[in-house]
Amino acid sequence: MITLRDGRRLAYSVAGPEDGFPVLYFHGAIGTALAIGAGVEALGLRYICVNRPGFGGSGLSPGRTMLDFAADVEQLADALGFERFAVAGHDRGARVAHRLARDHSERIERLALLDIVPTLHRFETIDQKAATASYHWFFLIQPGGLPERLIGAEPEFFLRSMLRNPAVFEPEIFAEYLRCFRNPETIRATCDEYRAGATIDLVHDRADRDRRLTMPLLMLWGQRSSQGSGYDILGVWRNHAVTVSGRGVDSGHFIPEEAPEETYRALRDFFAEAGSSQAQPRGP
Repeated sequence: MITLRDGRRLAYSVAGPEDGFPVLYFHGAIGTALAIGAGVEALGLRYICVNRPGFGGSGLSPGRTMLDFAADVEQLADALGFERFAVAGHDRGARVAHRLARDHSERIERLALLDIVPTLHRFETIDQKAATASYHWFFLIQPGGLPERLIGAEPEFFLRSMLRNPAVFEPEIFAEYLRCFRNPETIRATCDEYRAGATIDLVHDRADRDRRLTMPLLMLWGQRSSQGSGYDILGVWRNHAVTVSGRGVDSGHFIPEEAPEETYRALRDFFAEAGSSQAQPRGP
């Protein structure tokens, strides 16, 4: 855990050798990085899972944008001494990773995003099918504490509903996420993140609409998720990045939990080249 310049805590877990090339991973609104951790550790990489605000010991930060969170992560990379690193993320964590890659492309060796299209593209092309499958995007942004009070009344019911198939999560992982969602401040921070995603984050995205990512980008998506079944994922991302590869995975939205072995293999293959060099500390 580190303390950021504004006094908030940012928690993370680490696996792999100290001299391994660093891979920063960001979990989603609901999910875990444990499965991917085992996969990248086998490469001899330094695996750092960064916890979202309110999860895993990270301090709460209601109202923060994706740009703010990306700046927090850069502080973490500086504190750990990483000049260059690779990045991966799932769901909301992939949106943080996308923002980080836009703002700090000179430091990112490779980027892997799991089951998303760009936030701006999602909002600009939403249709009835996608809105029905992703109703929470519009529920969580409602003002006046409405979603916070409704979720707070039945946090376990809400969590099980969002997971769709809670059985894919290990019982201890589900218990940890339920513990977090029973905290009203975690619920508020989650809603505020989605509110920022529908407002100021879109302002930032429009300003960057024509800026394409230059590092190699890997896309993985669930063939039964609303993302994978609703978009030409590679076609969409080729409008936003120079070099894009990837494939659909036989899973729903929660790729790391539903198809861990296939996810391991794809990330191992993709990050192998980054892992062939060593991270160099910043500074003189």
